[in-house]
Amino acid sequence: MLSRAADNLYWMMRYVERAENMARMLDVTHRMSLMGADTGMNQWDAALIIAGADKPFALRGGSATPRSVIDFLAFAPDNPSSIAACLKGARENARAMRAQITNEAWESINAAWLEMRTLTLDKVEADGLRGFFDWVRDRSHLFRGVAEGTMQRGDAYRFMRLGTLIERADSTARILDVKYHILLPSPRDVGGAVDYYQWGALLRSVSSFRIYRQIYRDSITPLRVAELLILRDDMPRSLHNCFSEIVEIMQHLRVHYRRDYESVRLAERLLMKLRYGTIDEIVAKGLHEYLTEAIDQNIELGSMIAQDFMHSA
Repeated sequence: MLSRAADNLYWMMRYVERAENMARMLDVTHRMSLMGADTGMNQWDAALIIAGADKPFALRGGSATPRSVIDFLAFAPDNPSSIAACLKGARENARAMRAQITNEAWESINAAWLEMRTLTLDKVEADGLRGFFDWVRDRSHLFRGVAEGTMQRGDAYRFMRLGTLIERADSTARILDVKYHILLPSPRDVGGAVDYYQWGALLRSVSSFRIYRQIYRDSITPLRVAELLILRDDMPRSLHNCFSEIVEIMQHLRVHYRRDYESVRLAERLLMKLRYGTIDEIVAKGLHEYLTEAIDQNIELGSMIAQDFMHSA
């Protein structure tokens, strides 16, 4: 596959996944902010940090209010990670790849972008923010489902999956890190109703509340949430699950192209850490330090994938 085509398909899915993750994070932040809980910092500042958009937002000036943050993370055209910018980027990459993706997949992402262009913050506030966040998530599910249900399982599909999984792993690690390291409740709230609601909201933000109940059948505890989202291979959005599929795809590409890529070796090393690690070892090292390293290594892997497969002649 041409490196340019691989790059378009890879980023098409990264943008779709990022838009969905942004909607999930904003939805949970909005619901948690309505509680007025004492978390040690502004929930909306935390949302900017999760999105990696705190510095660009600060350049605008002004405080992190619900309206200003939602506008910046959902609608701002000058924020490349906003929902609007991500859907636009996904649509532009899909348009460039009309010959590689099915008509159904193109129509799905094109319809999502056309509808997004009609939306404004005032309109979604009038209609209900929850409905907008659900719409973004549903459009992402629809596009991904149509693509997976109609596309041949060739290299085009594999690069699309790589984009989804790299972005998903990054989002899971960021959300978990911010809850542990930044949104720590005051000592009087640890183990209380507010703390329980926050952990429940985090699980719902990654569609894992019911999975947690099915596996642990007990009250929600931080260590078990961390174990679920980092080490459980049977949890669709866990780091372990993401890297299991990333390695499987990259090993196939290594055999197919008959080249020994450094990115494949890095992915295999990261998977081994997840496969044989334990939550006690992670906590002993420091969960924040572990997650920060995981985010950095995921970024490094993304850069190496681009170098190995998308920047070649």
